[in-house]
Amino acid sequence: MRRARLLAELTQAELAASAEVTRQTIVAVEAGNYAPSVYLALAIAERLGSTVEELFGQPATTSAGDVQGDG
Repeated sequence: MRRARLLAELTQAELAASAEVTRQTIVAVEAGNYAPSVYLALAIAERLGSTVEELFGQPATTSAGDVQGDG
């Protein structure tokens, strides 16, 4: 996420203001110490002109063989 923010020429404070969070929240997200809510992840991605998947990785998926049915 930091790389995308720098490419967008935004400071942490500017990104935080546009996402309506504190700069400390952006610092924590960039450091991997805080998992953003879906709402925040979407807001950050939109502001950076990116997708949630590009910024935060693909969500874990479960294959059909891993899911147990009701029996």
